[in-house]
Amino acid sequence: MSKDFVKNISIKNKKASFEYSFLDTYDAGIVLTGTEIKSLRMGKANISEAYCFFQEKELFVKNLNISPYDFGTHYNHEPLRNRKLLLHKRELKKLSEKLKDVGLTIIPTRLYINDSGLAKLEIALGKGKKLFDKRESIKSRDVERSENRKF
Repeated sequence: MSKDFVKNISIKNKKASFEYSFLDTYDAGIVLTGTEIKSLRMGKANISEAYCFFQEKELFVKNLNISPYDFGTHYNHEPLRNRKLLLHKRELKKLSEKLKDVGLTIIPTRLYINDSGLAKLEIALGKGKKLFDKRESIKSRDVERSENRKF
């Protein structure tokens, strides 16, 4: 049985920065089971479809796909279950107040394991971009690439 744990796990949501403009970012802990953290340490997670929501003054992440652990038995986890996020009360209150504004949402941007070995989810308060904003970001990215090629 080879358990290939990767040292530096950093799973990014590349689609999020294209779809949303970020107003504020937070680092949140995640409540995980044993097989979930083992699978995460192997790099088997996907956050491209994930989003956050409040339920009774607690923040949860939905559609965070952590693949089942290969060596798990009947204790294996459900891949798409709702997972609780751990933030300070003042941060939760601030986020819930800002969510009352129209058009704002909480998007997971990065899933990583910090230096202490704890799984963290970087979340951002974002506002959806309009079509012309997306065109502007594509244009700026292309200009930056062409400048980098010159040097």
